[in-house]
This record gives sequence, structure tokens and C-alpha cells, in this order.
Amino acid sequence: MSLKIKIRLSILTMLGLLLGLGAYAFFAIRNLERATHTLEQANFYSMLQGQQMLQALDLMETPATAPGGLTQFGRALIREARNITEPGEQALADSLAQNLSGFQRLLDHNAPLSEQTAKLQTLRKEAHRLDNLNAAAFETRMRRLSQKAADSRRAILLLMGLSALLGVSLVVRLPRVVVRPLRRLSAGIEHATNQGLSNGVPIEKHDEVGTVAQAFNRMLGQMQDLRSATRAELITERNRMESIVHSLDEGLLLVDQNRRIILANPVACALFEKPVEALVGRPAEEVAQESDLLRELLTPLNAPRPQEAVANLPLITIMRKGEETFYRVSVSNIVSFNEAVDKTEFAGYILSLRNVSDFKKLDQVKSNFLATVSHEFKTPLASINLSLKLLQDERTDVAERQRIASGIRQETQRLLRMVGELLDVARLDAGAGIKLNKQAVPLADVVRYATDTVRAQLDDKQLSLEAHLAPDLPTVRADVEKTTWVLINLLANAIRYSPLGERLMVRATLQEDMVQVSVQDCGPGIAAEHHERIFQRFAHIPNVSDHPGSSGLGLSISREFIAAQGGKLWVESAPGSGSNFHFTLPIVS
Repeated sequence: MSLKIKIRLSILTMLGLLLGLGAYAFFAIRNLERATHTLEQANFYSMLQGQQMLQALDLMETPATAPGGLTQFGRALIREARNITEPGEQALADSLAQNLSGFQRLLDHNAPLSEQTAKLQTLRKEAHRLDNLNAAAFETRMRRLSQKAADSRRAILLLMGLSALLGVSLVVRLPRVVVRPLRRLSAGIEHATNQGLSNGVPIEKHDEVGTVAQAFNRMLGQMQDLRSATRAELITERNRMESIVHSLDEGLLLVDQNRRIILANPVACALFEKPVEALVGRPAEEVAQESDLLRELLTPLNAPRPQEAVANLPLITIMRKGEETFYRVSVSNIVSFNEAVDKTEFAGYILSLRNVSDFKKLDQVKSNFLATVSHEFKTPLASINLSLKLLQDERTDVAERQRIASGIRQETQRLLRMVGELLDVARLDAGAGIKLNKQAVPLADVVRYATDTVRAQLDDKQLSLEAHLAPDLPTVRADVEKTTWVLINLLANAIRYSPLGERLMVRATLQEDMVQVSVQDCGPGIAAEHHERIFQRFAHIPNVSDHPGSSGLGLSISREFIAAQGGKLWVESAPGSGSNFHFTLPIVS
């Protein structure tokens, strides 16, 4: 099994366990929500009707209010009879109905007050029994619900513990799986080097390390072939190598075993700000007194372990043309085989300065992206965690539980949207392309669906949205789902960056053989130099990207979707005057 498959299986195992944990938590919350709803419908409603019957009995004790109380008691009893959920509740409801009829007859025949009072006492006792029955059932179901929540909590903690154990196991085992073959390969290479490159590296497994070993063995064979070359061929190869060295885009300095500079390519001369004549042939320590850069390069050579010193050496920053450039230092030993004594001898060092500015920028982009995604994931997860704690509190009423559950649902949808954007970017980066289902689409339907989708966000910020569509607007050939996604994303950005109470606008006009859709907001605006940068992935624009909820992916994916449909997406904006985003789609021919 190759190293790649081992690593992939380990990550997939961890991912599967995390997905299982998430799925179990989701279903546990949904079951608790259903149980709460059933509890409210089964017992709380009956308890409410029992209280109304007791209030009606209080009215029925007074002759002046007895008719109204009798009517109220009858209505509450009818509603209770329609909500029978507990054993014995039906019998109590029937008995209450009979006693209520008896009280009605006593009232109609003007029976003595003592008989009416006795009948009222009977009704009150039975109403109390009905209320106590539902209260006991309510308490029993609440205990069961609490027990179910505790069981779910223990199961989730158990799954979390398993995930932690698996994660620790992967942290311990995965580096060992990767490093152990590399160590064997390194030992084999060192052994082959000590044997004068006459023996190859043993190939134990046909994996990535075995492939490297095969490549190294082929290199050894080529080096042995080179040994048999004539002096003229060596001179030719030397001249060719010098040509290559001079054409490299990284600084290269060759120092012999006596610490004397024997070669400096043009890039190195430019970095040291010295002509080649001022470098070649001079002792390196002498030149180092005139150049701080060379003095820093020579420092690892004086260490007991030069390779470790080079590995710990930080990136070197050099100002070139008013801009910081970053260089990584590498030091390699030059060895040559002395046939006279039949052994390999040390011949000097190769000092190289590789320009890694692009990699440094990519690393910064990655760091910014991880910070953004971590922040965007942390906020909804913290909200969900707090909501779950409130749901576990028995003092939280039903209406508050419903509101909390709705908030959890919204935060979950927010997480799903961010994960969907990341999956879209990963799919595009993997070269999977964009699958389109093009058809004739009325843009009015797309605009209506998109505006309905963001209506709640508009109401939260007290924003008004106006849609101006040309009356003779033709249908366009587009993918409905992806076009709607783009419009919703543009509207969501407009809502995010616009102040409270402002007005947003959506327009659709015919432009020759294209239909142009525009979304105008009242946000802070975007400087002209950032108009293209905002469509790059993970781009960070000052005073624009600092708003919460922005992952830096939406506009990049939107442009990909629109371009795949034969249109284009751009922005017109200036600081302080809002932004106007436009995209075009071809009309149906």
C-alpha cells in the first residue's frame, strides 16, 4: 500500500467519525424537539383546559355569573374531550360532562342552593383530578425527556472521546508511517555514498519511497557512466554547467575547501552588489567583511553541524526595487572522487539563495484564509453550543425553545453554505469543471426567487429592495440554479455592507444580444485598484473584507459560474458612493 493511500485512509476514517458524531447530534436534537412538541400537545394543553374549568367553577358559585361560567366550563370541557391522551382521562371527561348536565338541570329547576353547591363541589373535585392527572403525566414525560437528553449527551461525549483517541493515534502513527521509510531511504543513500556510489540503494517496497530509490539508483548508474567519460567531455560538461549556473534565477556561490570563492553567478553578484571580479578568487571571509549578506551565509559553515544550522536559518529579507524579497539559504557539500587514493574527498560548498517571495505570499494567503475560516466557523458553533445549553435548561419555556431551535437551524445553514463554497472551490481547483444545465430562463423568476430568499435579511436591517426589470426583457440561456446562486450572493453582500434603513436596487436591461443584471448597494464602496482583486479567492480588502460573514469565496465562485455560461461579472464602485455589481447572460437566439 502506498503512503498516499495510507494517509488518505487515515484522514477518511477521522472524517467519517466526525460526520457520524455530527449526524448523531443532529438526530438527537431533532428527537428532543419532537418530544417537546408532543409534550406540549398531549399534557400542557389539557392542563390549560383544566385551569379554565376551575376558573369557570369560581364563576358558577355566584348566581349572577353562573350562566357565563357554565358556558365557559362547557367550552373548556369540549376542548379537553378532543385531547384525550392519558389512561383514565376519558372517564373523568365523561363524568364531568354528566355532572355538568346535572348541574344544568338543578339550575333550570331552581333547585336548592345546597344541592347546587354539592354538585359544584363534585365538579371541582373531578376538575382537580383531571388537572392532577395531566400534571403527573406532564412531570413523568419531562423526566423521560431529561433522561433522553442525558443519554444523548453521554453518547456524544463518548463519540467525542473516540474521535480524540483516534486523532491522537493518527498523530502518533501517521508521522511514523511516513518518516520510517524515508529514514531507511536516507540510510541507504548514505551507505551508497560511503561506498563510493558503487552500490545502489536497496528497494524494499514498491511505493513512493521505492520510486525515489529507483530514481536514485538510476542517478548512480548515470554518475558511474560519467566517470568513464574523457577529459574533453568533462570540460564540455563543465562549460555547459557553468552556462546553466549563470542562467539560474537564484543566487549561486561556489566555495572551495579553502573557503575561496570560485564561482558566482549574475544573480549572486546582483544580491551582493559587487561585480564578479570582486568576488571570484578572493577568500570568502575577506569578502564577508565587506558584505553583511555573505557574512550571514557563512555563519552556518562554522557551526558543528552545518546542515542543521542552515535548516534553522530564517528567511533572508532583501530590499529590491523598494519591495521586500525573501530568500531561502541552502548549503550543499561538494565532493569529488579521487581515483589516486580511491576515496571521496570534500571539495567545497554550494551556497544558494532561492527567491521564495511567491511562496511567502502564498503562505500569508493561506494563513489569512485559515484565520478567516476559523473565525467564521467559530461564531456559529459558539452560538449553537450556547443554544444547546439553553435547550437543556428545564426552565426554558416552549416558545423560547422554538426560537432557540430556529436559531440553531439558521446557524447550521450558515455553516453548510460556507462548507458548500469551500467544496465548490476545491472542485474547481481539482479541474472538475462546472456542470451546467442550460435552458431558457425568465430572469423575472430568478429575481423574484432571489429577493424572496433574502427577505428576512432585508427586514433584519430595515432595508428596502427595489426591482426594475425592462418590460420587454427576453429570456436568457442559463443555468437556473447557478444564476440564482450568483444573484443571492450579490444581494447578500449588498445587505451585509449597507447601513440600516438604506435602499437597494436590482435592475435588468437588454444590452444588444445580452441581458445585464445589476445589484446596487449603499456600502462603503471599493477603490478602483481593488476592483479585480475582490474576485480573487481569499482576497483581503481593507475596510471591506472586515465585515463578519465574508469567507472571500463568494465573488470568485460567482465569476466562475457566470463565465461558464458565456457572460461576465464586474463591479463599478468608488469609496463612499456604494457599489454596483453587474453580470451579463446571453439571450435565447
